[in-house]
Amino acid sequence: MSQALITIRRAMPGDADQIAAVHDAAWREAYRGVIPGRELERLIARRGPDWWRSAVLQGSRLLVLSTHGRLGGYVSYGRNRAPSLDYDGEIFELYLAPEYQGLGFGRRLFLGGRDDLAANGIDRVLVWSLADNTRALDFYRRLGGREIRRAREIFGGVRLGRVAFGFEGA
Repeated sequence: MSQALITIRRAMPGDADQIAAVHDAAWREAYRGVIPGRELERLIARRGPDWWRSAVLQGSRLLVLSTHGRLGGYVSYGRNRAPSLDYDGEIFELYLAPEYQGLGFGRRLFLGGRDDLAANGIDRVLVWSLADNTRALDFYRRLGGREIRRAREIFGGVRLGRVAFGFEGA
């Protein structure tokens, strides 16, 4: 019998190629048909391995899900970027490669990021999702997120809705 070793750990510069591949696959899965095609390709292309390597080297808070050396997802997080919202922390991104979705790994990554924020005194956390990404909306609701704000953002000339979820206490 074999056992899968699944770990959540801090990203390292050597993870950049795999993080970029997860980003590419996850964004295509989540946003094809939501974000206009040319804009989606532009957004994916700007987050290549060099971008991720730089993010890790600059100290970005970034955890990865690893199974036997293969990365299946990541979560990035830090201080809230929206000062108008009364939350100290923010989950910036949480993505899984399509074959890792629906297995509980997203929850583990989310909790890993929240736990790290809480260890640094940040208990009130928010996360944004595109309103047309029903899978993400359902995910954050199941985790106990409370809708706190709606906004709009323009992607390739198309105005898309965004939803912010708030989480209290770790």
